[in-house]
Amino acid sequence: MSVLRIGVLAVQGDFAEHIELLRRIGVEPVEVRLPEHLGAIDALIIPGGESTTITRLLDIYDLRAPIKRLGRAGMPIWGTCAGAIVLAKGAGDLDRPSLGLMDIDVRRNAFGRQVDSFEADLDVGTLGDVPFHAIFIRAPVIHHAGDGVEVLAMLADGTIVAAREGHLLATSFHPELTDDPRFHQLLAAIAERSHRDRDRASK
Repeated sequence: MSVLRIGVLAVQGDFAEHIELLRRIGVEPVEVRLPEHLGAIDALIIPGGESTTITRLLDIYDLRAPIKRLGRAGMPIWGTCAGAIVLAKGAGDLDRPSLGLMDIDVRRNAFGRQVDSFEADLDVGTLGDVPFHAIFIRAPVIHHAGDGVEVLAMLADGTIVAAREGHLLATSFHPELTDDPRFHQLLAAIAERSHRDRDRASK
């Protein structure tokens, strides 16, 4: 198969860090700012940033409808921090609707302000035995996950901070701010599997 092309929503937030990690794992990153940039990608990352700003920019740049259409059609999409809020069906006090694709309810700024940022080692069985060192910055929490959602990681108190629903992935923290590429590799693996399934279906 050809080199994977993973889009990163590049209208606001820390998209550059995602792009760098994707390059490190041999994936071709695509900066997504307009609907036409979605045409030739195998997956999409919605990065951290400001969730209210991101949802407004989705409408300004006419990205909301095509991203929802692709997500409903099975394109792998991963939301990190603010991106998880944008991806969720329940997104608290956003002033505009979220994309409503993933069956999770997310509470914004659940740990407090920027000064309350913290780091924690998480057991993520999907990624192997080595804990994942997670960075939380004004992070949301997933306070409800639907029946079809797999919980990937929790804090010591049981708070859900990473989840997957088929082709959809959400993390409350920022894997792109670490040197650990395993979540990006997980998205790439999901995208490869989705790509193969589409190829088989078209034959």
